[in-house]
This record gives sequence, C-alpha cells and structure tokens, in this order.
Amino acid sequence: MLLRFHDHRRLRLLFIVLIVILTVGICLTYNWPNEEDAELMPQPIVASVEPLASIRVDDVLLALPRPTPGRSIFFHETCSYDAKNKEYNHPLKLNARQACAIESAALHNPNSQVFVLFVHRKYALAGVHSNEGKNSTEQPLFDAILSYSNVHLRRLNLWRYASGTPIEEWLKNGTLFRSRFLVSHISDFLRFLTLFRYGGLYLDLDVVVLKSMEDVPPNYTGAEFEDVISSAVINLTPTGVGHKIAESLLFDFQHNFNGRHWGNNGPGVMTRVAQQICGTKNISLLLENRKRCLGFQVFDCKAFNPVPSGNWRHLFEPDELEETMARTKYSYVVHVWNKQSNKVPIKVGSSSAYAQLAERNCPRAYHAAGEYF
Repeated sequence: MLLRFHDHRRLRLLFIVLIVILTVGICLTYNWPNEEDAELMPQPIVASVEPLASIRVDDVLLALPRPTPGRSIFFHETCSYDAKNKEYNHPLKLNARQACAIESAALHNPNSQVFVLFVHRKYALAGVHSNEGKNSTEQPLFDAILSYSNVHLRRLNLWRYASGTPIEEWLKNGTLFRSRFLVSHISDFLRFLTLFRYGGLYLDLDVVVLKSMEDVPPNYTGAEFEDVISSAVINLTPTGVGHKIAESLLFDFQHNFNGRHWGNNGPGVMTRVAQQICGTKNISLLLENRKRCLGFQVFDCKAFNPVPSGNWRHLFEPDELEETMARTKYSYVVHVWNKQSNKVPIKVGSSSAYAQLAERNCPRAYHAAGEYF
C-alpha cells in the first residue's frame, strides 16, 4: 500500500529529529574544550622541522619540562613590543645574533636546560610563516637552536608571571608601563623576577658564551666598568643567599625605579645591591672576594665584558682581530653591546672578531644567518 502524503512528512520529520539527537550526543561525548580550557592545557612544542607557524610556545609556568631551580639558563626576548598599541606582537621573533647567544649557551652547557622566554601580552599562541617577507630568514635560525635538545621555547604573561611574588602589587600600579625606555625596563624587571622564581643563570641576548659555566660556583655577576656592576650575566641559587639577593634585587627595582633613566633599573640595581651586601661602595674591593660579600662573587671585567662598551667596534673591525681575540682568550662570555652595534652588519666569513667567535661558538646559527650575520 502506498504511503499517504502526510505520512511521508512524518517520516522526514522523524528522520531529522534522529539526526539532531545523534549529533548533539556525539558533541557532548567528545566534550570540546572552550578557549579558556585550551589556554590552561599545556601543549608540546612541535618539532622544529615543521613550519615556524606551527611551533607551539607554551606558558613557562605550565609547560613541561619546567625550569630546574638553580640549574637552568634563561634568556628573555622583549623586543617585539608595540608601543603604539601597548601590546606585544607575535612572540616568535629572533635575529641571528640572538640565536647565536642561545646556541652558544646550549653548546657549552649541555647539562643545563636553556629556556628562551618570549614576552607576550596575550595568551594566544602565534608564530611566523616562513614566507612572510623579512621574517623568512628566521626559520633556519629556529631550526638551528631547536636542534639542541636542551633548548626550550616558552612564553610568559607579565601579570601571571608576577603573580604571588613580592613585586605583583607594584606591577599593577602601572609605573613600569610609563617608562621612557619601556622595552629595556621590562627586560630588567624580568631578569630579577626570573631569578627570584627559579635561580639559575640569566644571560642577555647580545652575548656569546665561550666556555662552560656549569662548574662556576653559583652566586655571581661581573663588573661592567670600574664603578658599575653589570646585569647582563647573573647567577643566583634558588635558595639561601642567592634567593635573598634576588629578593633584594626586586625590592631595589621597585623602590628606586626611574623610568627616565636607561641604566638605573638594570646595572644600577645590581650595583646598589652588591654594594649593600658587600658593605662598601668601592667596587674594586668586591672583585672575586666571596668572603666579604657573603659568598657572592663579582668577577672583574675580563670575565664577561672583555671588550668595553666604548670599544665595541673592535668586535667588528678586521684590523682589531688579533688584539680582540687576545682580550677574550680567558673570558667566559663576550658582551657585544647590541644597543650600540645592532645596525652594523657582519658579512658571514669575514675576519672580524665577532664573526670568528660566532663561527666557533654558535656555528649552526652563524651559517643559518644567510649572507650577513
């Protein structure tokens, strides 16, 4: 018997209802995470052979492996700040010289975990496509540093990173964000906060590490000039004297903060705190005198700053090669003074001291840089 017209309508309606019920059931069973849930779920970093846009850079407070207190090396990338919009752009951004600093630390300190922390205001993950114009050369650089198993890329949110620390309330008052040198002062802020959280070794991204620092007794920094102590290389233990020094650095940073003075909140903080714990303003009396400084060591300039900032061009001039290499022979680190030197190119294969140091101590990043380093 043929079905009547209204029977056909009932069957179609019943079929549609069944499809809707099945679809809702499948979605409920799968339990799709919302954006907030996804943010709190640590994700692994995608292998470096994938396009750069697919590299996952997760929050340092959530992702595994986490920094081992006192046994990790830290770099901070803070230069992608957009002052006009008061926010950070994509977090994955490195140039060849920054990649060199990271590789040299990983190469010479294989038993230490190297964490590169990218500052980003937003929680969203982001990356750079390998075909995006000027950033196209970054893919080989990321491949170079991620070829080391002890290098880890992480992001951090300033507010969450400061939460629960002695400087949390100060950050909320907005003084930091009114700084005339905002990017530099965020960098200063973060190095002291990272050392408070984890201890370990902080390094600026404009250095080249020349030898292992794993056996250097902890709690140290180095002189930059006769009357200034550097904040480019700082090592502190996560407990005991080192942690107390980190706490003092945070205290001095917020109570003596000056947003109109470039060096006050970095080297200035380090100098004042060292003078306080060592009981003297005469820096020459602090050099390598652990007993005077409660176990804290201040190395002389040759250890981390063998080429003074006033002579930074010697790193780039072939005529100064022999003398500059002699000055760095016994150094742990060479500071290349990015603030002054960042616009001076180095042709890969040249005979400048910086090129020679890079080829020896960060060979993969150096050769991934292209024509110029």
